[in-house]
Amino acid sequence: MAKVKQVGLLAAGCQPWNKDVCAASGDRFAYCATLAIYIYQLDQQYNEFKLRSIMSEHKKTITAISWCPDNPDLFASASADNLLIVWNVAEQKTVARLDNTKGVPASVSWCWNFSDGVAFVSQRGPLYIWVYGGTDPGVTVHKEAHSFLSDICLFRWHPTKKEKLVFGHTDGSLSVFQPGSKGQKHVLRPESLEGTDEEDPVSALEWDPLSTDYLLVSNLHNGIRLVDSEALACITVFCFPSAAASVQCLAWVPSAPGMFITGDSQVGVLRVWNVSRSTPLDSFKLKKTGFHALHVLNSPLAKKAQSSCSPSKGHHISSTSEAVPPPTLTQNWSFSLPPGHAVCCFMDGGVGLYDMGAKKWDFLRDLGHVETIFDCKFKPDDHNLLATASFDGTIKIWDTDTLTAVYTSPGNEGVVYSLSWAPGDLNCIAGATSRNGAFIWDVRKGKIITRFNEHGKNGIFCISWSHKDSKRIATCSGDGFCIIRTIDGKILHKYKHPAAVFGCDWSQNNKDMIATGCEDKNVRVYYLATSSDQPLKVFTGHLAKVFHVRWSPLREGILCSGSDDGTVRIWDYTQDACINVLSGHAAPVRGLMWNTEVPYLLISGSWDYTIRVWDTRDGTCLDTVCDHGADVYGLTCHQSRPFTLASCSRDSTVRLWSLTPLISPLLLNILTNQPWERIIGNTDTAMVPGSPPLLCGKVSRDIKQELDKCSSDIMAKKLRWFSECFSTRGGSSNLWDLVSVINGQDDSLLPPSYSKGVMHRKHLLKFKTSEAQELTIVKMSKFGGGIGAPSKEERLIEAANIHLRLGQIQRYCELMVELGQWEKALSVAPGVSMKYWKKLMQRRADQLMAEDNDDAIPYCIATGDIKNLISFFTGRGQLLEALIIAQGACEGNICAPESFQVNHTTNDVDNRLQYHSLLQRVCKELAEWYFQDGCSVLAACCYLAVDNIKLAMSSLIRGNELELAACVGIVLGEAAKQSTPYCLELLARKYMTTTTWALAVDLLKMIPDNHILLAKLCAFYPGSVAEINQFHENCGLPSLEECKALAETAMCEGDLFSAVKFYLLSSEPDIALRIGLDHVKEQLTRPDWTVDIVQPILDLMSYIRTDCLIMAKLTGARSELLILCGYIGGLQAIRRQYSSIVPALYEYTSQLMKRREVCVPLNIEQLSVELDVWRACTQNNSNLSSDCQRELFSYLERRIQPTPPDGLVLCGADYVTGSNLPSHSDVHLSCFTGQRIQGPVFLLEDDKSAISLNDALMWAEVNPFSPLGTGVRINPF
Repeated sequence: MAKVKQVGLLAAGCQPWNKDVCAASGDRFAYCATLAIYIYQLDQQYNEFKLRSIMSEHKKTITAISWCPDNPDLFASASADNLLIVWNVAEQKTVARLDNTKGVPASVSWCWNFSDGVAFVSQRGPLYIWVYGGTDPGVTVHKEAHSFLSDICLFRWHPTKKEKLVFGHTDGSLSVFQPGSKGQKHVLRPESLEGTDEEDPVSALEWDPLSTDYLLVSNLHNGIRLVDSEALACITVFCFPSAAASVQCLAWVPSAPGMFITGDSQVGVLRVWNVSRSTPLDSFKLKKTGFHALHVLNSPLAKKAQSSCSPSKGHHISSTSEAVPPPTLTQNWSFSLPPGHAVCCFMDGGVGLYDMGAKKWDFLRDLGHVETIFDCKFKPDDHNLLATASFDGTIKIWDTDTLTAVYTSPGNEGVVYSLSWAPGDLNCIAGATSRNGAFIWDVRKGKIITRFNEHGKNGIFCISWSHKDSKRIATCSGDGFCIIRTIDGKILHKYKHPAAVFGCDWSQNNKDMIATGCEDKNVRVYYLATSSDQPLKVFTGHLAKVFHVRWSPLREGILCSGSDDGTVRIWDYTQDACINVLSGHAAPVRGLMWNTEVPYLLISGSWDYTIRVWDTRDGTCLDTVCDHGADVYGLTCHQSRPFTLASCSRDSTVRLWSLTPLISPLLLNILTNQPWERIIGNTDTAMVPGSPPLLCGKVSRDIKQELDKCSSDIMAKKLRWFSECFSTRGGSSNLWDLVSVINGQDDSLLPPSYSKGVMHRKHLLKFKTSEAQELTIVKMSKFGGGIGAPSKEERLIEAANIHLRLGQIQRYCELMVELGQWEKALSVAPGVSMKYWKKLMQRRADQLMAEDNDDAIPYCIATGDIKNLISFFTGRGQLLEALIIAQGACEGNICAPESFQVNHTTNDVDNRLQYHSLLQRVCKELAEWYFQDGCSVLAACCYLAVDNIKLAMSSLIRGNELELAACVGIVLGEAAKQSTPYCLELLARKYMTTTTWALAVDLLKMIPDNHILLAKLCAFYPGSVAEINQFHENCGLPSLEECKALAETAMCEGDLFSAVKFYLLSSEPDIALRIGLDHVKEQLTRPDWTVDIVQPILDLMSYIRTDCLIMAKLTGARSELLILCGYIGGLQAIRRQYSSIVPALYEYTSQLMKRREVCVPLNIEQLSVELDVWRACTQNNSNLSSDCQRELFSYLERRIQPTPPDGLVLCGADYVTGSNLPSHSDVHLSCFTGQRIQGPVFLLEDDKSAISLNDALMWAEVNPFSPLGTGVRINPF
């Protein structure tokens, strides 16, 4: 199982250079970056599109994609390396490959006359038809579509008239072919081009779905025409309101015959047209950058997804977003826009799903990189801001908490190879380009403030801003020079190399020392304090060019270098020698990064698509990560979060990783309050081979110094500060803020970031009111503005909406009057003065809700119709909005006007109870959304916000955030007393390994009633008699011989549980197995047995030492134990709603019973019947279950006896962070389902069989034995 966990992904944008790079089918849509295809699919539960997979098989630019019209699981893609691939989206695998397309395909389309045929064409043809299946596979040439006089832009088959197709050319003409008629080449050029040599490429081409002959064609400069392909005549020329407008793309709207939409090429204006009129019906500006591609989904969403203003679904429009707010709808539309969702791709790489009917974004991914990302760096004073440099000519800054771009550099700089932040809070970035020299970008001002051109037109491969002397910047270039200059351009040193210089790095211990990596295979170290231009040291040993070099931040004089020879070398400056060679990469090494806390950890990235984590003490590779789909270039971490790694790649993505599993015992040493020497140490101690990890960096030392100053709450602060240091993105700080609020911390101590996250219910209205007041004060600071900053009107509208959701109706009216929107102000006036009838208000509200119109909101609030309003918001996925409404109602800010009420006291009490119930429901829905999005920490925040500690702890445990859950539980104390022991028990199971037994003991000793748990641990402990006796003594238990005597005594006294326990702890654990199994089998023959009667003793027996259990003499007993644990585990899985593993547990039990004849009171037919009953009564078709099945299931439920309400709540599937993130790892098929595993994989003991980590966790929680039936315990925690 991988030790490095993927915890975040910044997806690429859509490439803007090829035509057919956007497609949709059913509930999926796809777009292409340069080297990868991103597949989004509708999540039916939450009515939103989520990234499901990334297809990355092409090694050169993808040129076109096309979805199969007959099979929504298939689509084809082509690329510049003459490769054509057919993909199965559902199975995420390649179906067929054509490795030589005899030219670069410019356009691809499925053949309508072949179910498994794909047509493709390049430049001037011919049109090839590739049949990849059937009885006669192969490539044929279309008999007429060849020898064109102008290059082909794109082509389209007719959707209903088989074999009819049209080509669009760069000279503006069309070529039409259909069976039974002679082909027409280069016809229907725009009238203005006739008789000239001018070119006006066909930019879009679509057949009219209701006609066999009509088609829409757009030319880049001559607009749109509706033409008759049979009569070769132009039917309609569509007119634009401005001569400057030009069409880049168009698409028919399937739900509205005769209606189509277009996207402008220069500005992001979407226009709506009907073939019956030559001018647009409507147009609205969606972005400031032009369109690139459009596609309308055939199947509109059943419900509306969230609006663009709601952060509840991870959708954020940044301060620099090119997106334009939705236009205000006029009250009297001249026509009604059809329901439809347009997939919009823009020239800046942005991708969105636009709801045309509601005129709003349902999904928007803005400002993504569209090409290779060469470098990434965290901002020195903000661990949430990450800058990236790309081949696409831009530097972008990302908020890693929200996974959105917040700034982008101005203009196109060619290729940006490298970046470096200014030290501290200077808010400047230095960038290095391929042909435009180097520059400094002032992020605050949003402009380039300095340029450096000393390298001329030579590419600058690396730039490094000294963090010990903020006035110095180093660059290295293809001209063979490493130049050191001041930030105002004064050259301090020019170090000449014999070949191109690719990398440089300032020493973190000596401000005057810098190292370089050169094409001549050597590493050089220069000392700036001398006037010499010669290096102090030259390190030789690499067999190919050296790229990056990195000084160790913790070990003075140690540096590493990565080379095209595939190795990483560690150099000791003081010894003038190479002290280690790290071999393992199969291609050139690019990314390099030392960990800033653990001195031996080094991470490298390579052209072999992998990231490797090294223990430089002995050269061991600790883990290899294969999730990137192309070369890995940049690696970085932030000093305050040293175990969160960011990586960037040629696959155009940035991925975030947690390195915490590599050093997880450290956090447990903190949790169990071990001495400081087991947590923090010096580098000499930490570098001893085989020694446990120690923290040696600045962050850990600073935490210790702060703790030494504290006089109270030391343990709570220690757990919080170290927990945040170890944590990744995803709400850890938010969680700890809420824990502090629950523990009574003064509000004045809450950090400013608290109001931006999930707030406690008692603060929700307070902070939102403050936010609304700030928005009404429209004084924009220079830094507060920027691209796309809101206007005064927009800020006042946002303020009004916040006041409205807080129930402050009168203030809402005042602001709307100030904005001149009198109709809205008068509409909600009855909530204040009651001048209008309630029935009229409700009718209007019902009407607006039916239209999914936000104007319904004020009517509902004014009349106190909270239930309908919350249903309105939750139905659209706007859970945070629903939460605010529910909280406002609970606090009495939203209620029906008094004249509507009869019994004020009774109504008030009933309403408050109802509103509290609604608040809890909305919080639960929001928590579950976060949980299913892989954010169990934020899910826990939602529960803590309403003081539901039990469900908060459950979310952390179900997300396998056990260390964090234990820390939180300890700090919450008595309030989490039910959850914390279970969490500590699971952690102890995790550390039941050779090197960490003592840690498992320490964890169990933190549990008040720990005798049975320590007995289980000792029963499983392997070793010699002396070692086992010593372990027993450490746990406060008798020796082996004493345990045997105690077991015999317990048997005589009839205490069977104690007898089993002490026999397990003795030298004869097989006796425990025999008497325990007899007892369980006898219990199962009784009519009144329940799971809770037999499970404790089965769980106890499962801790028998593995070496004993797998002995030949215990074969029969082992089989019985595995069968009974499997069956009871299946029942527990039903209790906990672990639906994905219930069938697997029943099948496992059945297979074990078939494998060997055993004497247990179960039979295979019974298992089959129970499984069928469970499926019939709990799955989606439960209403089809028979009376007999419902009766049997009721009988099963009595056996299961669900956990009492006051117990630990652990219902619902486990879902770890990263489960929803696509990867490029080797495809693993689950041995439970036979389907591809999405998210983290857990390999079983044969190192071949795999199940998802989520399934492994759930399995281990109800049945400790491996699904392979070997008798080995599994440990996925």
